[in-house]
Formats: sequence, C-alpha cells, structure tokens
Amino acid sequence: MTAESNEARRALLLVDRPLVVSLIELTLNHGLFIVRAVNGLEQAEDVLASWTPDLAIIDMEHDDATALLARLGATNTLRKSVTPVLGLTRRGDLRTKLRAFDLGVDDILTVPFSPEELLARSIVITRRSSGIDRMIVPTIRLGEMEIDIVHREVRAGSSVIHLSSIEQSLLYLLASRSGRAVSREEILDAVWGADFVAESNIVDRHIRSLRIKLQNDYRHPRFIATVAGEGYRFVPTFTNAGWDAADASEPAPA
Repeated sequence: MTAESNEARRALLLVDRPLVVSLIELTLNHGLFIVRAVNGLEQAEDVLASWTPDLAIIDMEHDDATALLARLGATNTLRKSVTPVLGLTRRGDLRTKLRAFDLGVDDILTVPFSPEELLARSIVITRRSSGIDRMIVPTIRLGEMEIDIVHREVRAGSSVIHLSSIEQSLLYLLASRSGRAVSREEILDAVWGADFVAESNIVDRHIRSLRIKLQNDYRHPRFIATVAGEGYRFVPTFTNAGWDAADASEPAPA
C-alpha cells in the first residue's frame, strides 16, 4: 500500500471478492489514492471512526451496501452522500443503475471494468466533490516495467509497447495478486464477466498475445509464468536486459 500523504486521496472499498479488491488497490495506488478495503459494515465503522475517506467504492450487491450508504448519509434519498460514492454492479441493466442512483451513489460502474475507466471515474468523482483539480499520475512501476495506465503503454528502458484494454486488464489483474497464481476461471470472470459466453481458449489466446508483445517466452518467463493445473502468475522479479519491443518474436503457445 502506498504511504499516506497530504496529496493522496482516501478511498474506502467495500467489495467481497478478493481478486477485485486486489485489482482496485493496484489500479488506484498511483500516488493519488490510499485504499482501505473492508469486508462489512462493522469493519467499515471501525475505519470511519478515525479515517475520513474522499471516496467510497461500494459493491451494490454486497449485503451491507445499503447500510454503508446510510452510514455515509445517502440511503433512500435522491441527495448525494456526504462522501462521494462509486457504485459497482455486475448487473448492467437500467433498473439496477437507477436504483443505485436513487440510493445516492454519484456514479455506477459495471463489473468487469477496465483499469483506466476505474481510475478516470474515481478521479472525476473526487475532483467534482472537492473542487480541487490535481494532476493525474497515470503510471505505475512493476519491477523494471513502467505502465502508463491512461495511454496503455508499457515502457522498459528505451522500449515502448502499446497494449489493448484487455491486455492491460490482464497484466494488472496478474500483477495485483503479488506473484500468486490466478486461475483461468478467475481471469475470465474478472476481465470478461461471469455471463460472458466464450470459446474455451480465450484466456490463453489473450495471454499469448500479451506475452508476444512483452517478448515473454513461456519457457523462460520474465513477466508471466504458466502454473501447471492452476493458471498464470505474474513474475514479480525479472530483468529486461536486451528487451526490444521492435524485435518481438512469437513464443510457443501457452
């Protein structure tokens, strides 16, 4: 977690899915936000007793979502909460979104989401609430790799490659787990959504595409390792010596 400073905004997170929590924490910790995740209202009350957030990100399907909104001053009214709220929902229908707005959220984001959209909406909400226009810090460093989240660029030394939104989401998702394996099912759910009907190898194909751009041979992984029988794992320590984005060669299939 990024050290707290006077410049960082505070974000309270109520989400009960650890993988999504990790992804949000990594995405927002750009020197702009300090994230504190809670698993329920009781833990939220403990945090709020001594810590005032600038933003709350609430899973609207969480059992304590309405109760936390009430604690923040926004239940069953059309007025906004004292603390601005970004609601998350896995149901993107209009009725669900309207109910969230009726409960007082400032914005609603459908899960799965792209990292750049989460960051942009969080910044806009807090900027609108505080009236303070702070510079966006769009990069995050992962080992020797620097990722520009807004422009979806990866830099290593003098090399720069461009990622698609899905490729960036995959890279962030794997990196957010701090070297732990993420299953194909977890990746599919977090990046494409539980209701997405996909061909059986869609995760492997996109991981393969990402590896090609990163020049990551699966036999000697520097960024993404295959974990037999489990899925994929981000390699937290690596070297980019000799990495040249203009000389990418296609590795063998994952």
